[in-house]
Amino acid sequence: MAQVADLGVATGGADGPGTAPDRPALRRCTSLEPDRFAAEVWGRTASLSRREDLPTGFGDLFSLDAVDELVSTHGLRTPFLRVAKDGRTLPASRFTRGGGVGATITDQVADDALARLFADGCTIVLQGLHRIWGPVVDLAQALMADLGHPVQVNAYVTPPQSQGFGAHYDVHDVFVLQVAGEKHWTIHAPVRDAPLRDEPWADRRAAVERQAAGEPLLDVTLRPGDALYLPRGFLHAATALGGTSAHLTVGVHTWTRHHLLDQVVAGLARGGSHAAAALRASLPLGVDVTDPASIADDLQATVDALTAVLTEVRAQDVARRLERPSDDARRAAPVGPMAQARAAEAVDLWTRLRWRPHLRARLDVEPADDGARLVVRTPETTVRLPLAARAAVERLLAGEAVAAAEIGDLDAADDVGAGTLTDLDRLDVARTLLRQALAVPA
Repeated sequence: MAQVADLGVATGGADGPGTAPDRPALRRCTSLEPDRFAAEVWGRTASLSRREDLPTGFGDLFSLDAVDELVSTHGLRTPFLRVAKDGRTLPASRFTRGGGVGATITDQVADDALARLFADGCTIVLQGLHRIWGPVVDLAQALMADLGHPVQVNAYVTPPQSQGFGAHYDVHDVFVLQVAGEKHWTIHAPVRDAPLRDEPWADRRAAVERQAAGEPLLDVTLRPGDALYLPRGFLHAATALGGTSAHLTVGVHTWTRHHLLDQVVAGLARGGSHAAAALRASLPLGVDVTDPASIADDLQATVDALTAVLTEVRAQDVARRLERPSDDARRAAPVGPMAQARAAEAVDLWTRLRWRPHLRARLDVEPADDGARLVVRTPETTVRLPLAARAAVERLLAGEAVAAAEIGDLDAADDVGAGTLTDLDRLDVARTLLRQALAVPA
């Protein structure tokens, strides 16, 4: 038996822990109904949403005070922060220095240097907020569950009447969430439709400059609580107006059909068929791969073999090969090591657990000297439990809260060889789930 569970926002009940049907995180970023956004806007066109049409503002996510706290007391290091002016990124040496006595850190952010640079018109870019600022961590994880695509969040803080970056495009989609001040945006059509991650705007600098000189698709000013969605490739430039501007840029690193193609190609020559073996064949001795005539016959043979082997492609094989890239692109909800340790020490039979949000797991059964064991594999670790715990773990994966006393409680463990669990066994399983950061207190 094998079960794969991909955990999103825990909603409880019949909906389980996957994407909430109402997509509440997405609704924070667009005034359009999710179905309409998906059908008419996603990956297609820019979309502006005004504060009065959104459920709430963004002051709970970030603020100018949060900027001060992060750069002055959190010991940030590069690359969590960069500084730009007039489209040019400054060297880190302009705003970092050593960590002081007892520290071997050489690139800690210098708050006084940042104050001077900001006063001189520089834009401060706080990167990776989806890892270091709690409210943004929560938003990013919920939005990733709603969208099904990896998410990162940066903050751009620009002094009045200043521009951090000129017209350019990103190779990922973005939601711009205006937090403070006002910023004027000009949006132009792409010069490259749906650019891939290895197709940066600088490779098309001249075309970008020509396009940006023309009539914009959107010419708008964002005020606190406004949101803007831009698919990858859309040109954009922004200038702060009368006061300090701060906005969150939510970068959505979309999965594309190109990712599927990469995995299809990666698996083509690894099969056991005659056509797959033909794709692994060496080219002839003396071949000149720069001469079309020299490779023509082998190219045709390759195309023929490729056509034959494409009929063998299976969705489950491609999905399996995408597991590692997917795991690398996301992280489960944060856990506190001290809190987990305290919870494990305090476990009793009435302790209720929930699966750690956003932690994907695969369940397998493997033979053991005592019959069989349940193997729980996550991107972070592999844990072996008594087989009798399987029903409880499946309930956790389905989004339920489970008491320690219910672990190994069968009617649910019908597995041959599962055995039964004593109360001490149940407590041991609960402690293991907590110590291994698979579950958290409910």
